[in-house]
Amino acid sequence: MRISPYISFDGKCEEAFLEYQRIFGGKIVTMLKYRDAPMVREVDPDSHNRIIHASLQINDFILAGADTLHGDYKKPQGVFVILNFPEQLTAKKVFHSLSDGGEVLLPFEETFWSTGYGILVDRFGVPWKINCD
Repeated sequence: MRISPYISFDGKCEEAFLEYQRIFGGKIVTMLKYRDAPMVREVDPDSHNRIIHASLQINDFILAGADTLHGDYKKPQGVFVILNFPEQLTAKKVFHSLSDGGEVLLPFEETFWSTGYGILVDRFGVPWKINCD
């Protein structure tokens, strides 16, 4: 079994995935818009340029997501995407890249269980926890 996070966005999915590709590396495998979907006639034209499905392949890991239809977005609550890194410098760099334009909830610093740990919500509204193994 493999677990993959699927993130919802309010019209910023394409921008977010291009940024995540820049930060994490990997390759965007899928970037489909509602206008290209078979049910396009059932979708309000305000949503045609939104992403219906995106996926970013990072080694053996898949990060997936989509935009909600216009007006349907709800802010994520009670869930974080956790990234674990073996090296503190890499974790710190990713933390600072993701926090650019976002909100730092807990600054990246050493804890009793880790050489580096921090919590943030990125500029796209996605909550992250960054941890050093």
